Amino acid sequence: MKQDKKKPIKGIRIKNANFAMIFISCILYVMLITATIHASNRYKDVEKAMDTYVACEECDALLTSGSAYLTEQARLYAVTAEEQYIENYFTEVHVTQRRENAVEKLEACYDNEEVYGFLQEALKSSNALMEDEIYAMKLVATAKGKDMASLPEEVQQAQIIEEDLVLSQEGMIEKAQEMVFGSEYQSAKEEISGHVEYFMDSIQNATNQRMVKSADNLAKTMSQQRILISILFIESIITFVMIIMLIVKPLQVYVNCIREEKMMEITGSYEFKYLALTYNDIYEVNTTNEAMLRYQAEHDPLTGLINRGAFEQLKQIFRTKSGPLGLLIIDVDKFKLVNDGYGHEMGDQVLKRVAKLLGESFRTTDYPARIGGDEFAVIMANVSEDQRVIIEEKITNINAALLHPPEGMPAVSLSVGGAFSEEGFTDDLYHKADFALYDVKEHGRCGCRFYDKNHEYQEHCKDKKDS
Repeated sequence: MKQDKKKPIKGIRIKNANFAMIFISCILYVMLITATIHASNRYKDVEKAMDTYVACEECDALLTSGSAYLTEQARLYAVTAEEQYIENYFTEVHVTQRRENAVEKLEACYDNEEVYGFLQEALKSSNALMEDEIYAMKLVATAKGKDMASLPEEVQQAQIIEEDLVLSQEGMIEKAQEMVFGSEYQSAKEEISGHVEYFMDSIQNATNQRMVKSADNLAKTMSQQRILISILFIESIITFVMIIMLIVKPLQVYVNCIREEKMMEITGSYEFKYLALTYNDIYEVNTTNEAMLRYQAEHDPLTGLINRGAFEQLKQIFRTKSGPLGLLIIDVDKFKLVNDGYGHEMGDQVLKRVAKLLGESFRTTDYPARIGGDEFAVIMANVSEDQRVIIEEKITNINAALLHPPEGMPAVSLSVGGAFSEEGFTDDLYHKADFALYDVKEHGRCGCRFYDKNHEYQEHCKDKKDS
């Protein structure tokens, strides 16, 4: 919460984005399912219209074939007078009933009363034509002297008019044939066919319109489906891109930051930005603590110079380097007298002043260190023996400052022994600087000398040091 107050976090929240995408997906899926249902219904409408049209065609064929069959049987009987054709005729009328079945199916297929009237008129005309056909059969049966009891009831009940009763046998047959073959009969048949044809044309037009309308609706619904599917596809792509940008990519960045042990970049969703800021706060605290601990581990708490442990590490580091190197070993002269005469607190102040002067006098690339109670050392990188005069001047200036201290502090001085190496920190470099320091102390302290193998006092010092 503290971090939020310092650095307001702006970013897309994964939770909100997730809810939004789920909500949009649900809406799109509902719309797609609805469109699919509508498409199915439109398809059923088209299919139903097609089935209706096919059924009407079948009924038309059934009606036509039934009517033609009756005509055929009536004509065959009028020509041959064989009772088989009468039986066939009335089997069609009472049993098969193709005309009636066709009319009943057509009525179920089309409910327009005005147009349906033409079908009823056709059926009425067909029934009237049947009366003529039955009358013609009665004339033929009478002319041939058939047993009326063996004929169907409709033929038996048909009454021959008086003008036909006086006709001869041939005249009755001729009139019967004229009734089923003549122009009036043919005109009546054509009139019936015209009514049926008009009815079928009306059904065909209505069915075509229905099919066109259903097909248009189906095309619109399919177009809506394609649009919804495209939107769903785009929404899926957006979802994947959001996952990559808000989750996957930040995770990759954070993994690399952790591997490289550096602070995290502020990227990704709100949650990842919050995580990165929190991690960076913890990282800064840990880095500061580690630096503090490292500083405390490597530096002398009193003087702030590097301590003995860090000095030993530097020695090992410079052992691996072959460049020129200088080493100074420094003692505070008669420091015990300061502690005894002024107290340890004043002694600490003296050590701090010595450390400060050493830090100010040498380069930032040099390493002043406190290696003991009143013992100091300086490792000087990239320094050769031809710079010894400059170093001696620095020590002289430091001693001048220490011998003229601020009011209240005792005057002290430094004894400094130095040595040089062209091959880094060698095994005997420390001993050479120590021998030079011993020589300074032997010659009155408060000075700086460097190891020189050509001077006999060095060997003397070495022998004495070994003893």
